[in-house]
Amino acid sequence: MYSSVTSCALVGVEPRPVRIETTVSGGRAGFVIVGLPDTAIRESRERVKAAIRQSGFRFPRGQVVVNLSPADLPKVGATYDLPIALSVLAAASDRSLVFDEYVPVGELSLHGRVRPVRAALGATVVAQQERKTCLLSSDTVVAMCGDSKVAGVATLREAVEVAQGRRVPESVREPEVGVLQSPDLGDVRDQHLARRALEVAAAGAHHLLLIGPPGAGKTMLARCLPSILPPLDGERQRDVALVWAAAGAERAPSPEPPFRAPHHSSSLAALVGGGSGLPTPGEVSKAHHGVLFLDELGEFPTSILDALRQPIEDGYLTVSRQAASVRFPARLQLIAASNPCPCGYLGDRIKACVCTDARRDRYTARLSGPLLDRFDMRIHLVRLRPSALVGGRGEPSAAVRERVVAARRRQRARGSLNSTLAGASLDEMTAGADAREALAAAAESAKLTARGWDRVRRVACTIADLEGVDTVDASHIAEALLLRGET
Repeated sequence: MYSSVTSCALVGVEPRPVRIETTVSGGRAGFVIVGLPDTAIRESRERVKAAIRQSGFRFPRGQVVVNLSPADLPKVGATYDLPIALSVLAAASDRSLVFDEYVPVGELSLHGRVRPVRAALGATVVAQQERKTCLLSSDTVVAMCGDSKVAGVATLREAVEVAQGRRVPESVREPEVGVLQSPDLGDVRDQHLARRALEVAAAGAHHLLLIGPPGAGKTMLARCLPSILPPLDGERQRDVALVWAAAGAERAPSPEPPFRAPHHSSSLAALVGGGSGLPTPGEVSKAHHGVLFLDELGEFPTSILDALRQPIEDGYLTVSRQAASVRFPARLQLIAASNPCPCGYLGDRIKACVCTDARRDRYTARLSGPLLDRFDMRIHLVRLRPSALVGGRGEPSAAVRERVVAARRRQRARGSLNSTLAGASLDEMTAGADAREALAAAAESAKLTARGWDRVRRVACTIADLEGVDTVDASHIAEALLLRGET
């Protein structure tokens, strides 16, 4: 007697179908699970046995063999309790009970109750791809994926009755849409150049480094960024939710882009991902389609800063472990803040720096040239004037966001955000004679690298988009160089 039930595994952030194959044969009684199960899955044998019996069914006699296919893919967690139990019951029923139309996921209690698992969102994706219905705990809070079908059950018996058509499935709860409470840009006093840089960064998804003394407003500016970013569409909301599910965390789908601000004491694995067994995403991937803010950049270990160079350039990172090599998405916007020196007052017009030359050199050496070259803009802030502290509010986030959304709309029409614009599209935007002359002069005077050359052009394209023009001119190049700190 044989049965097969489709379930789901998260490999990195990618949902993949897993076939739960079960055979029941005569001979000595036994219950074996193969297919690279982890400890939680091996222990599911006792949970499945108890749940089947407590639900009023009879566990089959003889040898029960369960195979989790593909066999070379590591399987983790209690996700497979429910599909294993259903597959065993189907195999014992000699095809009078089938679950071909369902993708079940769920942990089972000893009494047969179905509990939520973190693979629920991935299961809805697999169910949609295979044109089936996702079967999971009615206590699950999960966002619907497109036109996927979801059936909620409270117990193993209910799952069987739903498959037999003798019970109407329960609905599952959709998460409440979260609203990120970001500071309003209108609360930022003075700092006109930094405010302009933040608007340009939001419009083109550019990386931005803010350097200045304590209290100049670096952190507040960075935390204002989400308030002027365009909302995420449905597909990007799902991508972000899958990343968080793979990390074992919960994030209600929200149009607000994620904003992650890890502390400088975080480990390398916490930042880029890792762990034993199947690697899990880190803070870099949790900021996918959003913002990664690194405050006190000079306090981060050099190993962590160097590890960021590849993902912020390519938009993804690959974490390899003995169990598997997993690719995590990391299409993020990096915003960083740093003091000019360990004491923070180098170049301040009021308070003198007390750092020794050696101490300053060690501090600045952590920020390597290749890392700094990847920032599209580098803004030096100064201490706020007392008159600015008592002045009126600046332009609010809502007004700035309108211009950012309009600029992003122009970029979508071209098919790419300016932060990733390259090739013929970038050449076409900067093909004007005055723009080429300004770029040539800047490349010579500012000693731009090839990467810096392209990043100046991309920022200039964003400035043009904010002005609503189709081509870059010399004024756009000049402002891009100013925002990059090259003038």
